[in-house]
Amino acid sequence: MISPALLIEGYLHGVFPMGMEDGGIGWFSPDPRAVIPLDDGFHVPHGLKRALAAGRFDIRIDQSFESVMRSCAGRKETWITPEIIESYCELHRRGFAHSVEAWREDRLAGGLYGVAIGGAFFGESMFHRETDASKVALHALVQRLRGRGYTLLDTQWVTPHLRQFGAREIPRRQYLRHLAEAADLACCFT
Repeated sequence: MISPALLIEGYLHGVFPMGMEDGGIGWFSPDPRAVIPLDDGFHVPHGLKRALAAGRFDIRIDQSFESVMRSCAGRKETWITPEIIESYCELHRRGFAHSVEAWREDRLAGGLYGVAIGGAFFGESMFHRETDASKVALHALVQRLRGRGYTLLDTQWVTPHLRQFGAREIPRRQYLRHLAEAADLACCFT
């Protein structure tokens, strides 16, 4: 297991772990780094607007953290190894790792998890079992972060999926400055 202290220290220095194919742990700090701007940079695509208007999902926070992690890991290729799950579940028990969950008829339909330190949230992974469930969870995350004074939503890398929500790349130097400012804030995720 990666110790909570090492995980937090890594995040505060702009690095994060991923499980490797050989069973080890790799540490990464991409340059450029991907973020979703929390001010006015989050884009709500038309499909997400329709899903939000339909109100099909009930959003819950931290109700089923380990299930969210295991669902995120449940793909053919994954970096979310048993050691990563154990490490982040311990970080969750200590109040640093959180899940945003989309439920439908008392079934977990999708969600995401990440780490909150100060005014920074480090998104780790997301999944869906039903169309739009992870998108609704991401929207709920952004609303929560905005409402609680967070200033940084780190997505690590830009993917085509995240780009549609306004994810963009910034140079590592700029990211580290933003991270230092955000980490000094006293925000509470829950």
